[in-house]
Parts: sequence; structure tokens; C-alpha cells
Amino acid sequence: MFLDPANPVSSTELSWQILQYHPYFGFSAKPESAPASATRVFRGKEGLFYLLIFLLITYGLLRQVFPKYFSDLFRLFFRTTLKQRQISEQLMQTPLPSLLLNGFFVFSTGLYIAFVLQHFKLDPFDNFWLLFLYCSLGLTAIYFIKFIGLKITGWIFNMREIADSYVFIVFIVNKMIGILLLPFLILLAFALGDVYSVAFTLSVCVVAGLVAYRFILSFAAIRNQVRVNPFHFFLYLIAFEIAPLLLIYKGLLVFFPITA
Repeated sequence: MFLDPANPVSSTELSWQILQYHPYFGFSAKPESAPASATRVFRGKEGLFYLLIFLLITYGLLRQVFPKYFSDLFRLFFRTTLKQRQISEQLMQTPLPSLLLNGFFVFSTGLYIAFVLQHFKLDPFDNFWLLFLYCSLGLTAIYFIKFIGLKITGWIFNMREIADSYVFIVFIVNKMIGILLLPFLILLAFALGDVYSVAFTLSVCVVAGLVAYRFILSFAAIRNQVRVNPFHFFLYLIAFEIAPLLLIYKGLLVFFPITA
């Protein structure tokens, strides 16, 4: 850049010419537009998103409508009070929230079972929504048959109180499973990589721990009312709790073209 002394320029023009030819500012270079950010569009999980929103709203509404029931439920489950008998009777006297939470357990746990089956590639239908429907219906049928069978057994052997206590503990723990699975359902639905692996492992540990806790509570409740040999109770668990699950798993492998 050269300036002609015969043609004086103003300070503004001089400043602009200096900036225009400055090697670091680059005012004379062609302007470049910033590259547009890549937009990620996820499709195919809209229905799952709305289902999870429905479950969260349902849980929130139930807590708002039946606050005392939830308070008693958590106190009884975590044993933070000595008045266990009184709280149990109060929960038994409120059948509506109990029925609604049982339905919530069916949807929540049915969705979780569908996730687990897809994780292990045991989906016989290749359709998530059909799998979820069958899991929910199967769960309903299992616990309905279990409920009727325990009631009939208690009536036949004149042990209705023991049967009622066992049924009460089973469905109390089921309600807690349905509630505690909510955050894991969200992670299993949308998380990827390590987050998904950690969420899946933790969810299995939580469910297994709650089921084991249910066995402990059941044995303690039954032992308070009748003398039961721990070995006989263990045989009952094998025959009526674990064996049916293994039979269902075997049926999936036999009747559907699935590779575990």
C-alpha cells in the first residue's frame, strides 16, 4: 500500500485503507458464512415418549389425589413405624388407589419386560407395541391366577388370614416395583452406550432386590402366624415363583423362532 502525497486523504479513509490491507484483520477477504449446525432428528419413538409421559402424569395425579395412601404405602414398605398392623388395615380399606396402582404396575412392569426381552433379542413378534401388549396381558393373567389360587388355597386349608397376608405383601411390593421402575424406563427408552448399560444393570439389581425383599417379608409374615420350615418355604418359592418364570422362558424359546 502506497500513499500519494499529492492526493491527501482524510483520517477516516486512511484508517479504512489501513484496516483493509492489514494482514491479520482481513477486511478485504470474501466473507464466509458459518456452517449450519447439523440437526439430529430421531423418529420412531414418539409413541414411546408419549407413553412415558402418560405414566409420569398418571403417577403424579395418583399422588395428588391419594396422598395419604402413598404416605402409608412408603411407611409400611420401608418400615419407618411400629404401627405396621394399623397401617396395613388402613391400606386394605382403600381399594380404589390400590386397584389403580396395580394397573400402574401392570403397564410399568409390562413395558420394562418388553425392554428386557428386546435387550436379549427375545422378541417373537418383531413389533415392540405388540410385545408390550402381550407382556402386560401376560402379567395381568399371572397375578390374577396367583391371586385366585392363593384365595382358594387359603379357603381349602382354612388359612385365609395367612393367604390374605401373603397376597397383601405381594401386591405391596408390586406397587413399589411399578413406581421405582419409572426412571429406569426413561433411561432404557432413550439412553445409549454406557448410560444404557448402567441403567439396565441397575434396574435388574433393583427388581431382583425387591423380589428378594418380598420373599423375606412373606416368610416373616407367615412365620408369625404359623410354624413354617424354611426349607418348605424355599420349596414353595421354587415351585410357584421361579419354576413358572422358567417355563414361560422355555415356552418362548420353543414356540417362537428366537435365538437367545
